Amino acid sequence: MSPTELAYELALRKGSAINPGRSDGYIIACDSVFELDGIPYGKPGTPQVAKERLQQMSGRTGTLHTGHALINIASGHVERALTSTDVTIVEMSEAEIDAYIATGEPLQVAGAFTIDSLGGPLVARISGDPSNVEGLSLPTLRELFARFGVGWEVFLQ
Repeated sequence: MSPTELAYELALRKGSAINPGRSDGYIIACDSVFELDGIPYGKPGTPQVAKERLQQMSGRTGTLHTGHALINIASGHVERALTSTDVTIVEMSEAEIDAYIATGEPLQVAGAFTIDSLGGPLVARISGDPSNVEGLSLPTLRELFARFGVGWEVFLQ
């Protein structure tokens, strides 16, 4: 699967696996895949894999793809979208990489980095939707609800 297809599929599988215990409302499911040199990267899982990835990414730009699935519980209808954001990582020293890995944070996030916590200072530049880098593109979510005829104003009341 391509990185974009993988992000779509993972989001749909997550959403489909949820038993909401109710008959109305919506399920929001997302999953992200980081692409570097055409290769998809998910959560590294181990310190060694995280180190290899962070060394590869250091000083480079990759693309974070987030698949979004919005499921209407009553009808089972699914609307999906993909949001891609280019992310440039700072050039990191080995000491920075090792210290970041020691926090445990990069083991649990796609691409081995996150912008909304300790990894934030490692992100030099974002081209595209910043909320997508946090794992849920808010403009994309708004668009998906609009496809169901739900205007964003209902969330603002």
